[in-house]
Amino acid sequence: MNEVLHDHSSGGHSRWGRDDQLGAGNLLTPERRLSALRSIQTGALYDLSHEISPKAPFLMPNQTPFLQSIWASWRDSIRRRRAAGATNDAGSNVERVEMTMHVGTHIDALGHFSIGGKLYNGLNANDVVTDWGLERLGIEHMPPMISRGVLLDVSGLDGGAFLEPGRVVGPDDLARAADAAGVAIQAGDIVLIRTGWGRFFGVDNSRYLQGEPGIDVPAARWLTSRDVVAIGCDNMAVEVLPNPDRGIAMPVHQHVLVEAGVHLIENLALDELARDRIASFCFILLAAKFKGATGCPVRPIALV
Repeated sequence: MNEVLHDHSSGGHSRWGRDDQLGAGNLLTPERRLSALRSIQTGALYDLSHEISPKAPFLMPNQTPFLQSIWASWRDSIRRRRAAGATNDAGSNVERVEMTMHVGTHIDALGHFSIGGKLYNGLNANDVVTDWGLERLGIEHMPPMISRGVLLDVSGLDGGAFLEPGRVVGPDDLARAADAAGVAIQAGDIVLIRTGWGRFFGVDNSRYLQGEPGIDVPAARWLTSRDVVAIGCDNMAVEVLPNPDRGIAMPVHQHVLVEAGVHLIENLALDELARDRIASFCFILLAAKFKGATGCPVRPIALV
């Protein structure tokens, strides 16, 4: 595999300038989009997301349950329209939803995490984070992702169908998985890591939330140094939980989002891709422009 290409470890300003809010999204060039789209051969589509429902696991207190209720029903809307003079009994149903933007399969905005009071590109959290959302680095700035996706399947590293909580996936593990898949990580790639842990999403939430296998900071640096645009995984946080060093919490989020300006995609459904031994594909992900939001539920797809 190639050696380190870039060092994103400094806490200074982005190489794309002091006003940059895209981070590695700057690497999503027309050429990379075209290359990914031209790679499609069969048109086969893989949905990489889970359903969003009350079954989705959540971690209190940062995350709250997903709640959905009918706000206006067909009965009520017909009654109101009749009162207004309508005679065709047009019934409509509209729901109301309460959730965090980090429910189910979702992507993290660059403003989701800080190192102390500093956000991506050296921004001061006191100036950016308001009671009503992010003034900068919100999910509305993330460009549509159309690029090459790469699946690194590490689920069988320990001889089973999945890795256990607290199992560190290091850079050597990723390098071997890439070699086994016959792919080399390239600038502009979206790298998806399968640990096998996704089998418990919405099925055994207590187990899913007790911890997770995932990458450590050296593995994250191995990926960001290769100029990936995003890192995704079939778990809650991409990174290993609990961290082997109990004196630190969520260091991968700090490096990837704050230092490298690379997005994280969490709670992915990767089993079908792995089943069909798909290692490289056209990856498409679009996030709704919730202004100032720290993330967004998404429905990423792989086309081959």
